[in-house]
Amino acid sequence: MTVASKAPEYIRRISPYEPGKPIGELAREMGIPEAGIVKLASNENPLGMSSLAKEAAAAALVAGERYPDGNAFDLKAALCSRFGVQPDQLVIGNGSNDVLELAARAFLGAGRSAVFSQHAFAVYALSTNATGAVGIEVPAKNFGHDLQAMAAAIRPDTRIVFIANPNNPTGTFLDGAAIEAFLASVPSDVLVVLDEAYTEYLGAQQRYDSLAWLPRFPNLLVSRTMSKAYGLAGLRVGYGIGHPEVADLMNRVRQPFNVSSVALAAAVAALSDVEFLERTADLNSRGMAQITEALAELSLEWIPSAGNFLAFKVGDAAAVNRALLQQGVIVRPIAGYGLPEWLRVSIGLPEENARFIAALRQALS
Repeated sequence: MTVASKAPEYIRRISPYEPGKPIGELAREMGIPEAGIVKLASNENPLGMSSLAKEAAAAALVAGERYPDGNAFDLKAALCSRFGVQPDQLVIGNGSNDVLELAARAFLGAGRSAVFSQHAFAVYALSTNATGAVGIEVPAKNFGHDLQAMAAAIRPDTRIVFIANPNNPTGTFLDGAAIEAFLASVPSDVLVVLDEAYTEYLGAQQRYDSLAWLPRFPNLLVSRTMSKAYGLAGLRVGYGIGHPEVADLMNRVRQPFNVSSVALAAAVAALSDVEFLERTADLNSRGMAQITEALAELSLEWIPSAGNFLAFKVGDAAAVNRALLQQGVIVRPIAGYGLPEWLRVSIGLPEENARFIAALRQALS
């Protein structure tokens, strides 16, 4: 009998999250110079960080010997100004993953359950299982959330429903009216976690104001991240906005200094750089068109995406992925999401997209 064997069974059965392959790892494996590798696997911003965020991060590093502000006063003030909410509605996380896990820790546990969709973000199941709760996976509808089926799956012991909009890794989108109707149908003692990690990429016709629903639905938590459109993936900043009572419970289980001073400063500056966000959305729109046109020419199926990535079907995805890696192009296999014939590609710079398209042509030939 080992010490590991005494860990809770629900911990031992968890399959670890598998991130996108790092550039350095592929360089070591294939003997390819890092400069010759294109990574389009992790939905990162190809423009990098806002210059304002870089300057703020550098300035904050000067005081790196000091602990960060555990209450994130400046970031909360910026978020309140931007979104018209109050500080006691906010939870600041080490990326939005942290926010999702804080919700699970605060509201789940043995004898409780959480509902989420098939083909949805892996962290929903991971954070649920880590608390000893039961995950209820609802079959997807057209690769996305079947809200009617998810409402029907709620049990008396259900404490959280996770919804990703847009959904990762499939990119599917639910219009605001559908989500609002779903909220009205959910019992008031079930927390609905609306994960809007990619909301900044939505087109004008798709946008809805989930924060306006908070006064009517105190069981709603909106989770967002600075990792995607804002380009702060390496710094890890996310936030949740909900009812003060919900935020209070989550903050009770939050680590005291879960976001660094450098990350906090960069996030405040990034929020103010509207021009950078506009350039990011425009680049993504043009890149999405560039890649979908190529997929159409190759007669490949893809799932229309509202995010900064695209899932496409190639048949033997493992073989195609190996062929892409051999050419120094990293995309994301999504067999772990129940899509073994599909790959996911992040939208990059025009030249990166072109490199991916050329490599894909060769991989399929």
